[in-house]
Amino acid sequence: MINEDLALGDLSEIGDAIGDRKVTSVQATEACLRRIETWQPRTNAFLRLEADKALAQARAMDKELAEGKRRGRLHGVPMAHKDMYYRKGQLSTGGSEIRRHWTAPVTATVLERLDAAGVVELGFLNMAEFAAGPTGHNVHHGHCRNPWDGTRVTGGSSSGSGASVAARMVYGALGSDTGGSIRLPASACGVVGMKATYGRVSRAGAVARSWSLDHVGPLTRTVRDNARILGVIAGHDPDDSTTSEKPVPDYEAALDGGVSELKIGLALPEALAPVDPQVGAAVQEATDVLSRLGAAITRATMPDFTDLYRSAEVMVKCEAAAMHRPWMETNAPYANQVRTRMEAGFFIPATQYIDALRLRAHFVREFLDTAMAGVDAVILPAIPFPVPTLEETDVETSGGPATLSMVARFTGLTRPFNTLGVPALSLPCGFDANGMPIGLQLVGRPYDEALLYRIGHAYQGATDHHRRVPA
Repeated sequence: MINEDLALGDLSEIGDAIGDRKVTSVQATEACLRRIETWQPRTNAFLRLEADKALAQARAMDKELAEGKRRGRLHGVPMAHKDMYYRKGQLSTGGSEIRRHWTAPVTATVLERLDAAGVVELGFLNMAEFAAGPTGHNVHHGHCRNPWDGTRVTGGSSSGSGASVAARMVYGALGSDTGGSIRLPASACGVVGMKATYGRVSRAGAVARSWSLDHVGPLTRTVRDNARILGVIAGHDPDDSTTSEKPVPDYEAALDGGVSELKIGLALPEALAPVDPQVGAAVQEATDVLSRLGAAITRATMPDFTDLYRSAEVMVKCEAAAMHRPWMETNAPYANQVRTRMEAGFFIPATQYIDALRLRAHFVREFLDTAMAGVDAVILPAIPFPVPTLEETDVETSGGPATLSMVARFTGLTRPFNTLGVPALSLPCGFDANGMPIGLQLVGRPYDEALLYRIGHAYQGATDHHRRVPA
């Protein structure tokens, strides 16, 4: 049912209402713009708002509907995206100072696919500099702030994507994920984020962080919304040789299968990252809900990821150093912690990098043979501790051991699945004592996104965490 404030409706509801001509794309866009006027000063989620362009697009989409043409289930729906997706001839900063005035030579494949689907583009969103940071800090464009509590982090690097969706400024947003950068802001902001299988979504025309680990995916309010977007952007792309030629299923059509007869493994992996009792209790309660819905719950044991973590660090540092070398040789303006992390890649031997790439297949086999043995999916926390404050995690101004340790632990439960390349879905499962969201992860086998969506959708049908809105 559509709320009187259209901005509070879900993407799927609004898309269907626009398609049925119960509301117009212009009305939905104007509702988002009103929310942006209120929430942008509180969150700093947008780097560029393009209101006039968006309204012109919305009018064009309404005109097409009046002429009997509907491009699909996203026709006329307003969205915005992390400022790392290129649009030809337009600014694209990557959250950096270096590219503050840079214009893109091409348009990203995922934006072309959303254009073809009739999406209205409201603008581009804040992010960690060059996608290098798990908290949402940005010294060049201002830190992004959590709509639930402006003193706390949004998670990163897709900070603006998480904040804008949570604050109901947009119905959905694209993010990217190299070590958790979709799932961390989804968890911290109380929304849904999918890191699909490596190669499921094209990265052509997007700023790279690490070619071997980068994933593209949507952040939304509901699992259904997320499935709808992924169905549009997924699929093979000749401009990205890593993309799979596997057919893209109708994710949304597969949502209603329920969880009866499914086996789900619960992992609270203290060895990987100590799990705060509040977080552990919320994830345990989520598995209890799934059990009542008919799923069989068992314990899942994660393999020792020590070597995997080391390999991931080698890959991300070497690949980032290779990409940024021309700028770093000119002493271009980076945040100190971003420069430091990238410079480390220049001192890693090529043989060590090759070994890291070679070991990936071993890590995948090990994970499937241990954690996934006898289960359809694994459930575990996304962030292992309550959402911290901006001050507690500001490595530029207070980079002491405690701060560095907390920031390092942010990705403890998300990073492994980038190296493994398996799909991982984050969705809200409760709130901590500070009133901040808690997120769980559902992890599956390669190309099993539809099953993760099915489990997540069943869970959201029995809970209302995703229905709460920041005040």
